[in-house]
Amino acid sequence: MTAAEHGILPAQAIRALFQRERIIAPRSPDPDQIQPASLDLRLGPVAYRVRASFLPGAGTPVAEKLERLKLHAIDLKDGAVLETGCVYIVPLLESLALAPDISATTNPKSSTGRLDVFTRVITDGGRAFDTVPAGYNGPLYAEISPRTFPVLVREGSRLSQIRFRVGQSLVSDDALLAIHLAHGIVSGGGTTAEEDDTEAVIAGGVHLTIDLEGEGPGSLIGYRGKRHTGVIDVDAKAAQDPLDFWEPIYHRGKSELILDPNEFYILMSREAVHVPPLFAAEMVPFDPLVGEFRVHYAGFFDPGFGHAAIGGAGARAVLEVRSHEVPFIVEHGQTVGRLVYEQMLDRPDSLYGEGIGSNYQGQSLKLSKHFRAD
Repeated sequence: MTAAEHGILPAQAIRALFQRERIIAPRSPDPDQIQPASLDLRLGPVAYRVRASFLPGAGTPVAEKLERLKLHAIDLKDGAVLETGCVYIVPLLESLALAPDISATTNPKSSTGRLDVFTRVITDGGRAFDTVPAGYNGPLYAEISPRTFPVLVREGSRLSQIRFRVGQSLVSDDALLAIHLAHGIVSGGGTTAEEDDTEAVIAGGVHLTIDLEGEGPGSLIGYRGKRHTGVIDVDAKAAQDPLDFWEPIYHRGKSELILDPNEFYILMSREAVHVPPLFAAEMVPFDPLVGEFRVHYAGFFDPGFGHAAIGGAGARAVLEVRSHEVPFIVEHGQTVGRLVYEQMLDRPDSLYGEGIGSNYQGQSLKLSKHFRAD
């Protein structure tokens, strides 16, 4: 199959960017740093606590604004704790010298979002977060603000990821419906390919709904983050007891949940999703006008996610949910997000779940990799 003219760069093309010094770093990539359709970004050796979040604006380097707003520097070489409620700026090890036809977007890694660590990437001259314009030449910075748990990070820790693209790669709704009928990109929740209402749930992407019934009365349907917990080392897998950090939520008859203001929840979609090998996907908000809550900080789904050929057979989307200023009731089956698909430039030489440290293949309701399984 020939490569597409527009689309997301696969892993082999990202490796080529390193080789051509379009991605520049003081050391070689980590063995599992390059994902099928994205690159994990590594923290540099110093963090700066700042008074407030900011965007540099056109023509202004981040370093110039950072000099005015920083409170103090924190050495990350041997690790340091980032406290909740504080804002930090960390220069990343990776910088870019992109070709004029390559742009990029960034997002928190799945494990970062599931810890409620609010993370965005800033570029010099940036007028929007998580957006790297075509042809960008310069450093990258992470803005980090832990919301629920304090976290231990160090030089080389990976909280964010970047996805590179050439041209317009978004799949239209008509094309997405055809892909769904051919590959079954979503199942369950009343959205199987055979049902008559399939078109109704593909509008600006595949609509996903929330599961508040689980396997019936008494079953686990989610978690709510505890306050005043210990520290989570972002580089340590399966190191924490979930009950030290999370309050389990069970289905108790009513298929609804009241989201308390400024509390953090891990919930799950009703639908199982599938990202075929020639596509990448991203979770985006459904509509900010339908409720006082935000869903899914970490939105990248790589090619092969939920792919049956490598043990996926569809996988639920884990939803990171935070209410805003007022309590808000969400009900079972309520639409909470959209999964938009993009064309890959070429099939990745390794898919999600094929031996590259893919922690969430075939998942249902699952906490981040930092917690021990039951």
